[in-house]
Amino acid sequence: MIKIDKRELIIEQAVALFGELGYYKTTTAQVARAAGVTQPYIFHFFANKEELFKAVLDRAVMRLAEAFSQVDGSADLIIQNMGRSFQAIMESHRNEILMVMQAHAIAEEQIRDYMSTIYRNIHRTISAKFQDAGISRPEEEATRFMAKGQFHVVAEVLHLDELMVHTKKD
Repeated sequence: MIKIDKRELIIEQAVALFGELGYYKTTTAQVARAAGVTQPYIFHFFANKEELFKAVLDRAVMRLAEAFSQVDGSADLIIQNMGRSFQAIMESHRNEILMVMQAHAIAEEQIRDYMSTIYRNIHRTISAKFQDAGISRPEEEATRFMAKGQFHVVAEVLHLDELMVHTKKD
């Protein structure tokens, strides 16, 4: 018999619901129902909805960091390779990445502070990769890369397919 990790199951269901309904419209009762557990059981693992959401964000950020850390290339190829890596993650884990890219808009101070740390860490990771590849002004290029990624997500969420073509070429 395979033992199911209930915490991971809860996070999986939370990803789906937060991705579909957004932070504010998703309740822990909905997550519990989707995971086949009771609502109090969720609070066994997570103190509140914010902590559950942060666990979902952590999973997505870990996936991004792992993918970006595996990207290599010379100065003339690394940005393109990082873009491909980001696109692959968007295709395979869309809801997770959309949450990371949109979570800065959530008004709860605890989540905004958490997102500030996440964005700083992502920027540092990308800057370090760019510096190792020999890109001049790696911090500036990392900022530009993240801005393109953010635009890519906005265009995808708003179904602006005519704009997506341009972001996939870079």
